[in-house]
Amino acid sequence: MTDEKKSDAQSPRHDALPLPDYDHLPTEALQQRIRTLVREDLQQVLAYEEAHANRLPIVRAMQARLQELDAGAAPSGGAPGGLAPEQAPGAAGGSAVSPQTAGPPVNPPSHGTPQNPAQPR
Repeated sequence: MTDEKKSDAQSPRHDALPLPDYDHLPTEALQQRIRTLVREDLQQVLAYEEAHANRLPIVRAMQARLQELDAGAAPSGGAPGGLAPEQAPGAAGGSAVSPQTAGPPVNPPSHGTPQNPAQPR
């Protein structure tokens, strides 16, 4: 078995990762979210990263965080799957657009529109 297939067989599945939507998070968000993980979860995410994308900045950030955890650092507060700036919440009150707030009707140009081509002058 090749090294690549061996690492794929040993890496965790995407849906088993402690960070939801891991593959779709931007680098900056990942660097912040790994700070919420305990050592075992971080090792799991690192194994997945090394077996798949193997992005150097992410791998280095994870390795540095593992060293910090080994030196006595504690995971930061917050939930790894919590709402973050890269995922804006929906509008709480719905849309404010209504017939009363709509703009004035748009008059077609004098040369006509596709629905009403040439208008006589």
